Amino acid sequence: MNEELQFILDTAKEAMVNAVKHLEKQFVNIRAGKATPSMLGSIMVEYYGSQTPLTQVANVNTPDGRTITVQPWEKSMLQEIERAIMVANIGFNPMNNGESIIINVPPLTEERRLNLSKQAKAEAEEAKVGIRNSRKDANNDIKKTENVSEDLQKNVEMDIQEITDSYVKKVDDLFHIKEKEIMTI
Repeated sequence: MNEELQFILDTAKEAMVNAVKHLEKQFVNIRAGKATPSMLGSIMVEYYGSQTPLTQVANVNTPDGRTITVQPWEKSMLQEIERAIMVANIGFNPMNNGESIIINVPPLTEERRLNLSKQAKAEAEEAKVGIRNSRKDANNDIKKTENVSEDLQKNVEMDIQEITDSYVKKVDDLFHIKEKEIMTI
């Protein structure tokens, strides 16, 4: 296979890998009822004039499956962290006890579970669209290559289709795992 076709193949595969990685990050933000520190992973706090991730200004722990504790490294940050959690609008009601912030993670209702499952499915579909777009771009690039036999072009298109199918299957597998996690009480 010539270098140009190999580059197209590698580029398409890299884009598909990135689509799956993005999906995994999105799935982390969809909570499944059990408290985890990653639930607060997207929260940014105003810290000396700049937006800083919560994990860089406080310890975030889960003493049990229903509670998250946030222990700031500076007590003066308590109100700012509490406000940031409320502003993030992730469905938590933080309680400030003067030392740390305690968040009770409520159990999910059946309706909420179904909504989260739909959200996870939408994220999975978005990842599949990204994978298919990578395939389309690669196939268009293959058609533009010069000094390459049609047979070789067809072979590379088949390789890209195989890679596409494997990444779509990965997305489906990730979705089924996440759906099971969400629907398990």
